[in-house]
Formats: sequence, C-alpha cells, structure tokens
Amino acid sequence: MPKISVIIPVYRVEQFLERCLDSVLNQTFDDWEAICINDCSPDNSGAILARYAARDKRIKVVNHRQNGGLSVARNTGMKHASGEYIMYMDSDDFIHPQTMEITLRLAQRDKSDLVCFTYDRRYRPMLMIRYKLGLSIEKIMPRRYKKKYDISNVESIVTDNVFDHVTEKSDKKIKWPIKRCQVWKFLIRRKFLDGLDFIPGIIYEDFPWWSAVILRRPRTTITKLPLYFYYPNFGTSILLSYKEKQKLHGRCVGLISAFELYSKNATESEMASWQQKLMWNYVITSFRKVGNLNDDDKNAIRMEFAKMHKMGMFNNPMSKKDCKYRDKILDFINV
Repeated sequence: MPKISVIIPVYRVEQFLERCLDSVLNQTFDDWEAICINDCSPDNSGAILARYAARDKRIKVVNHRQNGGLSVARNTGMKHASGEYIMYMDSDDFIHPQTMEITLRLAQRDKSDLVCFTYDRRYRPMLMIRYKLGLSIEKIMPRRYKKKYDISNVESIVTDNVFDHVTEKSDKKIKWPIKRCQVWKFLIRRKFLDGLDFIPGIIYEDFPWWSAVILRRPRTTITKLPLYFYYPNFGTSILLSYKEKQKLHGRCVGLISAFELYSKNATESEMASWQQKLMWNYVITSFRKVGNLNDDDKNAIRMEFAKMHKMGMFNNPMSKKDCKYRDKILDFINV
C-alpha cells in the first residue's frame, strides 16, 4: 500500500497534462500512486496517460466510458485509491517537487488528519499579465518551483479546532488562515474521508465537500508554504464551459447540502462559526451573480433561494453586510 494516493481527473488538458504528471514523477518522495481518471476526454489526453502509465507503474489510469464531470471523477479516484493519505490535483496544474515529502512529514510528526498548504500567489497573476500582453505563457515556470526547503525549518501550527482558522474571505484577525476551500491544497488521511463524496453534477463542488470535512473535526497542521502552482487555463477551463445558471445552481445546491448537514450534526458553536466565516460570504458572492442571468434563469434560481429561506438559512445575519444582503435576497424572492 502506497503512503499517498494522488487523484487527478483528466479532461481536455493535452497541453498541460505532461507538466502535471512530470511534477508528480519529480517528487523527492517516491512511495505514491497517481490515480488518473480519463473522463472521456476527446483530445490526446488518453494517449498521454497511456504513455506515462507504461513508463511508471505507479501511474494508474481509469477510463470513463462517458463524461461524468469533476465530482464523479474524484469520487471514482477515491474508490481506486489505496494510499494512507490522499491528495487531489487538477490536471492543468502542478506541484512543487517536495510537496509530498513535506506534507507527509508534517502529518506524521503531528499525527494530523489533514495538512493544509497554499499555492504560489505570484505565479498566476504573472501569467495573466503576460497573457493580456500577448506573450507566451505555456512554458513559463515559477521561480519557486526550484526552491529547496529545509523541512526542519518549515513553519507550521497544529490545531484540534479547525473552525478557528477557516474563512471564505481575507481576515487579518486569523493568523493562520485556511482561506476558501480548494481541494488541491490538502493532504488528508484516507480513512478520515470514508463515506464523504463530492456532489455529482455540480460545479463549485469544493464548498459543500470542505464544509463536511471540517465538521468531522480533523486534527490539522497548517503551513503557509506555496507548494501548489495554479495555472490560469484560458482555453479549456471547466469554469469556462459552464453557463452562469449552471454555476449559480451548483453554488445553491452546495449551500443547501451543507446547511442541512450542519443543522443535523453541528454543535451550536460550530454552526455559528461556519455561518459567520463561510456560509454568509458564500451566500453573498453567489447572490451577486444573479444579475448576470436572463429572466428565465433568474426565476429558476429564485426558487432555490426561496428554498434556502424556507430552511431558515437567512435567519441569523452576522453583520451589517449580511443584513443588507438578506434584505436584498428577500426582495428577490418576493417574501
């Protein structure tokens, strides 16, 4: 059994897939398996996966007969994973060579269920500027990719109350924040994730998944090391392929699912913390997108916000801003 299973959904990423897989092969830690789910990709991604799998037996390919989407691909990957720990990657991104070595060492040292790191915040803006200027970006690598970290000097903290650190927005009061919920910035004990699936068929599946993860109260190690490199895929990004209504529908489904889970299982303090730090900001950023919809789509989304209201989701605004948007939401659903 490998120590780490890396789950990599693959769809229309032939331009970036080799770089992604090379970053896994170039790890300073070698006891891993990569579960690559070919989600019926119509391009040359399948051939690339086959070539890499033939080259290294640690790379395993699962071929879907029809496209199921990101959530289904990740759920499939979990079913095939055998590692003690799980990592997720998007197939147009890549990781620092020491990512597995550092995060596993921290997990073992602290006996943590979850290790949180971050991404290189310089790399993506730099590429976006080059793209707008008409300059090439495909072969540009970040300087930090070659940086060697001394594991004994890695700064981190350990907490048994992850709710003290989670947030959906910038908050200077949190010294060690876990900002937002991207699944690719964690190393997680596989047994800790038993029975926790991504919701199929929606986009922004990260939010309900992350809400469910923290409700399991993981012992968590947090480091601010930028070990992940998030590539701005301007041509084939999943987000680009979805219409605004589908995106907003996914947000609503995620909010409803998470609220139901917390209503049944969270303590009073956990519910208050989740609503204050995660839910309300996510509600507000979601509602702001209603203005991008046509009238028919607005009517469909109105019904989803009405369902949230009926569940009591908007009963406890935490700030003046929350009150302001609650009133706007109630006007929208004609309460």
